[in-house]
Amino acid sequence: MSKAIVIVPTYNEADNIINIIERVLLLSVDFNILVVDDNSPDNTGQLVSKLAINNSERVFLLSRNNKEGLGKAYTEGFIWALDNQYEYIFEMDADFSHDPNDLVRIYNELCISNFDLVIGSRYIDGINVVNWPLSRIILSYFASFYSRIITGMPVKDATSGFVGYRAKVLKEINLDSIMFNGYAFQIELKFKAYKKKFKIQEIPIIFKDRVHGESKMNGNIIFEAIFGLILMRFKSFFNK
Repeated sequence: MSKAIVIVPTYNEADNIINIIERVLLLSVDFNILVVDDNSPDNTGQLVSKLAINNSERVFLLSRNNKEGLGKAYTEGFIWALDNQYEYIFEMDADFSHDPNDLVRIYNELCISNFDLVIGSRYIDGINVVNWPLSRIILSYFASFYSRIITGMPVKDATSGFVGYRAKVLKEINLDSIMFNGYAFQIELKFKAYKKKFKIQEIPIIFKDRVHGESKMNGNIIFEAIFGLILMRFKSFFNK
């Protein structure tokens, strides 16, 4: 059994999901993949289920009844991965904004360089974003800058969703205590790991905007990230 699993949350990713799974399965590292699908109307889950028939030892589907958000999807995926004894657990988007080849680089930093949490960073080496409108780049960059100010973390891309964890990090974070469900969820996980003094590393990636499908960004996600972080930081003083 592989020690590494890639968790991919999906909602209406039928145009991308088969290609992304096949790319991951062909990598030099033996990654398994878990798709967490929120009952996509475009039949994303059904496509994964069919593919898994011939790849039953490497491709898995966790189907949820409703669209409940990124944080809850990842939390359920993490719990599934921990229950199934994986040692290295990865987050990755379904839309090819994250290059599957970079999974190998993140894996090597976890296994060879012995970090606990490795972030594929858009901002550790300048701004490496392709095909985003300027307004979206500014929003994302500001969000990571803002998170550094509020949390004190020395992390350049705290909102990154391209991350690898050692299982022990997710075990100690207490997933039941997660406050957020949007992109602030990504900041919260990193902050909790930082507070527990896990070793965090950022490596540069090139982030490309999706070609197929629609972005899940909305006003509620932005509101949560701006105001929720202040509450999270305040609570952290009472939860050492």
